[in-house]
Amino acid sequence: MGGYGWISLTTDYGTFDGFVAACHGVIARIAPQIRVIDVTHHVPPADVARGAAVLAQTAPHLPPSVHVAVVDPGVGTARRGIAIGTPNGLLVGPDNGVLIWAAEALGGIDAVAELANKDWFPDDMSRTFHGRDVFSPAAARLAAGAALDEAGPSVEAASLVRLPDPVVAVGDGWLEAEVSTVDRFGNVQLAADGELLSGLPHELSIGGTVRARRGTTFADVEKGELLVYEDSAGRAAIAVNNGRAVVVLSVQPGDIVKIAGR
Repeated sequence: MGGYGWISLTTDYGTFDGFVAACHGVIARIAPQIRVIDVTHHVPPADVARGAAVLAQTAPHLPPSVHVAVVDPGVGTARRGIAIGTPNGLLVGPDNGVLIWAAEALGGIDAVAELANKDWFPDDMSRTFHGRDVFSPAAARLAAGAALDEAGPSVEAASLVRLPDPVVAVGDGWLEAEVSTVDRFGNVQLAADGELLSGLPHELSIGGTVRARRGTTFADVEKGELLVYEDSAGRAAIAVNNGRAVVVLSVQPGDIVKIAGR
């Protein structure tokens, strides 16, 4: 019998209410042998792109799993619930783009099913809590060995909702990229691959005014100075040694940052 020993959960539910516990509970009631990894429940509310980025950067480091992502501002509307098969795991969540980057990070999309098997869901299914009533039950059954085609009809991969590609541009001695995420330390991650930094000089400016240096670790610059480096996810990033780059640069996800030699 197939299946997975693990389910991961990525949501914007937070941890002040009982939403996450309810999802854990549904999984435990259906498949008590399955273990759950909480990736994060602090995705900014309704920030689909942030949820997609966090899951894509984390899933390849987890054991083969069914990955549930619920950042779902369209809950209760006509948007589909889906399950995506990849060479290295399954993904379950809304068809709003939150799963696609992780599917690509796990080897690409092999098959997609719409979550339409009513036998898998409670009769009194909530219109506003599909994480508990749709995605967690589906993930538990798939992890326990149910085949993807038992979840519902096949879906063409080309029909899935995809997020816009982030802005990345490279020139002679400069790099321009969209801010992907800001972590709890205030480090600013860009959408550009870290390898693109190799084409930049060591002495840099950000936005034409803020001085920075290219390096590999925080100690490569003095305390309070800006560092441009490749982060642990392989992305170009900006940090301040013993500080918060997001404060110095005054940026947020979606902003465009230009790094150039000086």
